[in-house]
Amino acid sequence: MDAHSLDPVENNITVMETKANGSMDTKSSVENGQLPDPAHWAVADVVNYFKATGFEEQANAFQDQEIDGKSLLLMTRNDVLTGLSIKLGPALKIYEYHVKPLQTQHLKSNAS
Repeated sequence: MDAHSLDPVENNITVMETKANGSMDTKSSVENGQLPDPAHWAVADVVNYFKATGFEEQANAFQDQEIDGKSLLLMTRNDVLTGLSIKLGPALKIYEYHVKPLQTQHLKSNAS
């Protein structure tokens, strides 16, 4: 299986918890089988998430564009494909397998 299509929660690739400085710790445990709400992620947390899911090279684009969790949740497919200046193949995978599911998770967890 391609590392880029792995679900970080199901495969324990990355796990985050809020630290005192407001960033997340990628070595802690996931509660209820889900990542913490991305709306609370700092830019470094977004970068670490993508590095942990196999997008080491592309993760820097999120740093360069100062994409924090709230910005990540607002991104459209077009933003990911054209706004980050990354190759089309990885950009498509990032959007379909990571950005879109994180947005869906956020909406479901905040709907109640």
